Amino acid sequence: MTLATRPLGRTGLSVTELGFGAAGLGNLYAPVDDATARATVDAALAAGIGYVDTAPFYGFGLSERRVGDAIRHSGALVSTKVGRLLAPDPRVHDDRERDGFRSAMPFAPVFAYDHASIMRSWEASLQRLGVAHIDILYVHDIGRLTHGDDHDRTFGQLVAGGGLRALEELRDGGAIGGFGIGVNEVDICLEVIAETRLDAILLAGRYTLLEQGALDRLMPACAAAGTSIVIGGPYNSGILATGTKGPTPYYDYAPAPAAVIARVAAIEAVAVRHDVPLAAAALQFPLAHPVVASVIPGLGDPARVADTMRLYRTAIPRDFWAALKAEGLLRPGAPVPAA
Repeated sequence: MTLATRPLGRTGLSVTELGFGAAGLGNLYAPVDDATARATVDAALAAGIGYVDTAPFYGFGLSERRVGDAIRHSGALVSTKVGRLLAPDPRVHDDRERDGFRSAMPFAPVFAYDHASIMRSWEASLQRLGVAHIDILYVHDIGRLTHGDDHDRTFGQLVAGGGLRALEELRDGGAIGGFGIGVNEVDICLEVIAETRLDAILLAGRYTLLEQGALDRLMPACAAAGTSIVIGGPYNSGILATGTKGPTPYYDYAPAPAAVIARVAAIEAVAVRHDVPLAAAALQFPLAHPVVASVIPGLGDPARVADTMRLYRTAIPRDFWAALKAEGLLRPGAPVPAA
């Protein structure tokens, strides 16, 4: 089985328009055993998903190890990230939660964006993945949203400290297929675009059925630069998958505020009238924009893979999108999927 593919920036690479976010394979919030992790990747590959995204931070190396073992000879395109080094931590003896992950890997993440650290991170990821080449490297969690008052220092490491130069050297030398940034905010994307040519931006949660602020500046900037966007977090941390009727809905990794719940409830009402699963609309919506190359929901078990494929293939009538725009629930200029 194959899925449609789209070009990724100017790399010459193509990604399937539905990808695999592998944070769950690092035991995000709950343990996943090795057999389930392998079965999940196998199910995704069998379904035609040919792009997997991981990171050193996901389970402190656990996700990369599991992804590498599962995809090494599959031909799937892989992206991982730089910006955090994993320092040995002998205090870790079990899988109690750390930074959201239930991993017993005895390492602690340390932010580092300078030239030497980017090179060290890339080399360590090659070892954990067990590969000789990485397709895409994203700079992970750079920006004020993560670093606050420390932003000037960390951004300085990336620019004046040679982090971007390291990535350019790796790309120019063919060691990686391309590079970009992986973030949850728009402003830092524009800051980095001004400094270098990005092949792709992995943007989590900022261009979704719930919010489309990226249309104002980021999407035009990416179109002009030839930079693709990969959409992470298409469900805004859960609320666009679960809706508002069940247990506590989550938005941006925390219980959703009242205003967000109210807006999603209004979108849900339109979905009910048109017999459209909310999660299907959330998954499909970003793919209508021409700069979006792929949408990568988190996939933690084979059942989630099967459900995601069903949502991806669900037919959604054009009237649904028109109704959202008519009720002010979707930006007027937002591209929508064809019927």
